[in-house]
Amino acid sequence: MVSHDKLEQSVLHILFILLCVVAVAPFILLIASSLTEESTLMTYGYSFFPRKFSIYAYEYLFRSSGKIIRGLGISFLVTFVGTFCAVLMTVLFAYPLSRKELPARNFFSFVIFFTMLFNGGLVPTYMMYTQVFHIKNTLWALIIPSLLMNAFYVIMMRSFFTSNIPDSLVEAARIDGAGEYRILFQVVMPLSKPMIATISLMIGLGYWNDWMNSLYYITEENLYSLQAILNNIINSITFLQSSSQSGASSALASMPSTGIRMAIAVVGVVPILCIYPFFQKYFVKGIVVGGVKG
Repeated sequence: MVSHDKLEQSVLHILFILLCVVAVAPFILLIASSLTEESTLMTYGYSFFPRKFSIYAYEYLFRSSGKIIRGLGISFLVTFVGTFCAVLMTVLFAYPLSRKELPARNFFSFVIFFTMLFNGGLVPTYMMYTQVFHIKNTLWALIIPSLLMNAFYVIMMRSFFTSNIPDSLVEAARIDGAGEYRILFQVVMPLSKPMIATISLMIGLGYWNDWMNSLYYITEENLYSLQAILNNIINSITFLQSSSQSGASSALASMPSTGIRMAIAVVGVVPILCIYPFFQKYFVKGIVVGGVKG
């Protein structure tokens, strides 16, 4: 007779296997659709097994491979630099807010919370970044606007510091002669790796998927990120197909727009899927279990 524990464990295994299938199935369908001939997609719809195999969507996408590779390099650079700077600024802002002895602590908390409710609008923001900070057509235009400081992440980090970093641990470090920066970088941050990794992943995804800053602040094609290039390809295909509806060009009308969209999604998501396992180990680590002097 099967014991209750074994039965419960089997049910949990089946449940998690089903959850894994639900999570992985859309990616398999995405890849299969990108490798299916356009006419087959239009006739039979999406399928996990391509009825008629075709790599034309990828051939069309990488026809200008130099542009794609350059955009990929810019996206990696912007994502790495932007994530590092954003996480550093988030930690430097959140840690003082978590300390009760900070003068005007409530005022600074209100300032960061206020930015979650109100903003100056697109036109004043554009004028400030282009006419005051002069970041137009620079890589800083892909790093600073909208993404460098996010109030939500600051509040998350502050809450983590408040609830998971014991005051007695900070006081013990001060008694040992550590200053505020040493306490932050050598005591607090090593104990905050799970939260820092989580925020880093979310900020990195924001930078990787961003194409709006390229649209607003970049006019030189050699500074386009990968997402901006892929977005321009989609817009170009849509324009060409709308122009060919009159029947002037059957070649344009038969362009694999659906397959190309799927291929673009694959190209955009694969690098993140490759990087994610390196962050996974931080999510399974335990939160602080001690460290307080007896």
